[in-house]
Amino acid sequence: MVSRRDILAMAGGASAQLFPGSAIAVDYPTKTVRVMLTVAPGGTSDIVTRLTARFLQERLGQTFLIENRPGAGGNLAADVVYKSPADGYALLSISKGNIFANLLYDKLDFDFARDFAPVAGIANGGLVMLMHPSVPAKTLPEFLAYARANPTKINYSTPGNSSDPHLCSELLKMMTGIEMAHVPYRGGALALTDLIAGNVQVMFSNLPVGEYIRTGKLIALGVTAPQRAKEFPDVPAIAEFVPGYEVGVWYAYVARRETAPEIVQTLNSAMAAALADSAVQTGLVPLNAAPMPMSPAELEKLFAAEFAKWSKVIKAAGIKPD
Repeated sequence: MVSRRDILAMAGGASAQLFPGSAIAVDYPTKTVRVMLTVAPGGTSDIVTRLTARFLQERLGQTFLIENRPGAGGNLAADVVYKSPADGYALLSISKGNIFANLLYDKLDFDFARDFAPVAGIANGGLVMLMHPSVPAKTLPEFLAYARANPTKINYSTPGNSSDPHLCSELLKMMTGIEMAHVPYRGGALALTDLIAGNVQVMFSNLPVGEYIRTGKLIALGVTAPQRAKEFPDVPAIAEFVPGYEVGVWYAYVARRETAPEIVQTLNSAMAAALADSAVQTGLVPLNAAPMPMSPAELEKLFAAEFAKWSKVIKAAGIKPD
């Protein structure tokens, strides 16, 4: 007697011959999926990627192995994915800075826009401008006044060149005329550690910093979103004092451009389900972030808009590779 499973198997075999892409989608994934991260462990990108990867593992039935490859503005991790087969088993978790790879580095083997395709949005939100309490200021206007009067005394930390915290800082400098010296690190956690220690004075971050603010170890001067954040309702938007200032942050998956559309859709649907899960949504709150379910086409438009906006800031600020 022919079982239902046999019938489905025969149907699958016929589909494989007639529609190869469909067979790939049905079979994917059948082994471990590597997810390359452009930052060191402990940063926000690392946290949101691991948070959602656990759900993807459960939904798709295969391990999503997170590999941290910080360095060269995220290009070390990107190069690993670029040199991997376009089969969906090597993914790249990115933030805004990655889309500027070829603007900052002129000897890369890949072209980001040409060689990488959007897969799924993960999360978006804003950052908090944090200050060490050793600075004689309590509010953003007081800090700006101090920075103007002391142009050589403010150092700010970031996870690296063209990262969201770096762009936030340079935009603030451009819009207010203050001077601050950039101190790049190999990850957000390291940059935050040195801020808490007082080795630098300022940092933009969306790491879980609520406890440091409540205990007075850090002072929150403002948030980069146009409205106040639910996590920090008493912290003003920077735009309240610097009209027009706004910076959003986001995280997303990309894959090799030649990856089958069916595989991309499988991953996109799984991520959408992950972002609808209450545990994932709760995990994003301390990061001042919200789920960002987007189609590949919507992500493509986001990448283009962000590149158009921020490439002007990068050129005006003279941002160079690390």
